[in-house]
Amino acid sequence: MNFEFGILNYDDTRVPTILTIADVERIAALAQLELTDEEKQLFTRQLADILAYAEQVQAIDTSGVPATAYVNAAQRTEREDEPRPCLPVEEVIANAPDAAPDAGLFRVPRVIGG
Repeated sequence: MNFEFGILNYDDTRVPTILTIADVERIAALAQLELTDEEKQLFTRQLADILAYAEQVQAIDTSGVPATAYVNAAQRTEREDEPRPCLPVEEVIANAPDAAPDAGLFRVPRVIGG
């Protein structure tokens, strides 16, 4: 099962692309997910739909629209960055499963490439 969509380059040329079940399998492997055959087909369709929609959005001419960081530029949503006291190192290390208290470090499981 293949789904075709296109990606617009910066020079407005369309690059046809086909999303395959093999692509979904590769994405699932990167995310360390096990998918059934039905899920692979479903996600292939859904991802192709998402990418096709992104292509439609990308095709909209926004050359006259000023860049904004917020939907409502008058309303900021983040707080001021004010320093606050952090947890004492001893308290953090006490909760770590694989700690090196003398160094103030602890080991965490490998997330990427494990």
